[in-house]
Amino acid sequence: MQLLQTILQDVNVLDARGPLEVPVAAITFDSRQVREGVVFVAVRGAQTDGHDYIAKAEEANAAAIVCEQLPAQLQQDITYVLVENSAQALGQMAAAFYGHPSRKLKLVGVTGTNGKTTSVTLLHRLFRELGYHVGLLSTVQNQIDEEVIPATHTTPDAVKLNELLAQMVKAGCTHCFMEVSSHAMVQQRVAGLTFAGGVFTNITHDHLDYHGTFDEYIKAKKSFFDMLPKGAFALINADDKRGPVMVQNTKAEVRYFALRKAVDFKARIIDNTLQGLHLEVDGHEIWCKLIGAFNAYNLLGAYGVAVLLGEDPMEALTVLSSLNSAVGRFDYIISEGQITGIVDYAHTPDALENVLNTIQQIRNPTQKVITLVGCGGNRDAAKRPLMADIACRLSDKVILTSDNPRFEEPQAILEDMQKGVKPLDYKKTLSVLDRREAIKTACMLAEPNDIILVAGKGHETYQEVKGVRYEFDDKQVLRQMFQQLGK
Repeated sequence: MQLLQTILQDVNVLDARGPLEVPVAAITFDSRQVREGVVFVAVRGAQTDGHDYIAKAEEANAAAIVCEQLPAQLQQDITYVLVENSAQALGQMAAAFYGHPSRKLKLVGVTGTNGKTTSVTLLHRLFRELGYHVGLLSTVQNQIDEEVIPATHTTPDAVKLNELLAQMVKAGCTHCFMEVSSHAMVQQRVAGLTFAGGVFTNITHDHLDYHGTFDEYIKAKKSFFDMLPKGAFALINADDKRGPVMVQNTKAEVRYFALRKAVDFKARIIDNTLQGLHLEVDGHEIWCKLIGAFNAYNLLGAYGVAVLLGEDPMEALTVLSSLNSAVGRFDYIISEGQITGIVDYAHTPDALENVLNTIQQIRNPTQKVITLVGCGGNRDAAKRPLMADIACRLSDKVILTSDNPRFEEPQAILEDMQKGVKPLDYKKTLSVLDRREAIKTACMLAEPNDIILVAGKGHETYQEVKGVRYEFDDKQVLRQMFQQLGK
């Protein structure tokens, strides 16, 4: 148990009403978790405003209330702390409450539209193979060494994040690699953390439903590099034209990686096949199990991080050459009838184009490409016709279907996607609302040696409809359909 004044040490306190020598048992921004000894932080969110729940926190005998606006009437026996930004204060308080765990290990954040999960997964596996105890915070799962902790968000909330980091420190971890989403930056979930370094993968059209404009999305990503301290590194993809923008105001040491430019960490693709990548990295040739140019960037970024953290370059390359990709990222199976089924999380136009371009590069001229793709509900609707257009342009047959419709009508989402189908592509495009039936249809259309891409959900093992998550695993369903159809 710590004193309130101790956990407020890094917070810009505008006013305090009541004693600060209050013992604190926990911190929360959820009024339902308030009890005696708990500090309630009233955070303004996209859907709800924590200030509306101050009365509930008072009724539950909160030890203190941290807010941006003091209530009209203050209760005795409760300390009120006025701050400029409650979300930022929550992160700073959580870091102090858990003893600043990010300062006790080397924390590296990876941000960008695509490649975050694969990058942090590669880094986690690489440093484990190099003999370290390592933490992982990703979209797929969180890990403390090999212990798996299910993930609900790309970046956990500030309290959970610091709790996990503290558990990693207690378990002896020396490194942690985490995805940093644009939502997390806007919501100040990483406030109070100390990063040893940050990586920028790329930036393309995504999350405009949340950020409003592409400029705001870029600004959210850039704010991560703005917060990096002096002494940290910022490793930037120089082949992305917005890479230099990310580090305009950073205090970190800037380094670059690229396939197309002469920079700090340079790679060249010698060969790209369904068996893997043959690369030249900083003058050394390696063979990797990962497939596609986009994975060449992920591998090169991971290599750059390892070198910047003081690892031997050749040892890092040797280990990277043996690693597999993250679950649901170009995850493929080959049926008894020699049909290749690829499951990939590609849920943005750029990611879908990357995967399909990779398939075009590795397929032989007689192989047909059948792409099954959907778009999530209650998300950026502007990308729906773009994704349908990309699928049509780079596939022989396209099946438009459901992804996670959430609270939208699946048919309405399909109609948005259909707007991207050009008249010349009508004949090769089908719309099958039920995702299981759509996968079955793709398998029925496929002939030996053809390639089926099932895009959009990747590692997810559910389908979200009207607030309910139903069990659904693309790879499992694909395998079942191959068996059922005798293919």
